[in-house]
Amino acid sequence: MIIKTLSPVLPVSAQKIRVAIVAARYNLSVVDTLLDHTLRTLTKFGVHQVETVRVPGSYEVPVVVAQLARSGKFHTIIALGVVLQGKTSHANHIAQACAVTLQQIMVETGVPVIHQILTPRNLRDARARVRLRGIEAAQTAIEMAVTMNNVKCKM
Repeated sequence: MIIKTLSPVLPVSAQKIRVAIVAARYNLSVVDTLLDHTLRTLTKFGVHQVETVRVPGSYEVPVVVAQLARSGKFHTIIALGVVLQGKTSHANHIAQACAVTLQQIMVETGVPVIHQILTPRNLRDARARVRLRGIEAAQTAIEMAVTMNNVKCKM
């Protein structure tokens, strides 16, 4: 099943999907736009059980994602942030640490974690990507929640 071909009306079970979003405040205007497009898309597809948690920066996202994943309350979690490339390797360290940790959380807990911590070169590139990435985050979250439910039902 490819989410992009679905109409905004999902099966009843999909309308009961519980989603958590952990969004960084660093680069606030860009992350807020990313969050807005994510929330709009979730609503468009009938997902209304959404809890949003804000953290200082992208580096803090994984620890909150881990807590939420272990809570058992959510079918899927979306991680949002923007780490701009600078003149040092600092952004690369943050991005890599987040990516590895988010994957570990997902594998260890069985809760899909949708990784949308973006690493654009600059604010202009970030602004150009956030609409599509927010939409993709929501669609992927829905698809993974449905997929994981189907996998559990078949076991």
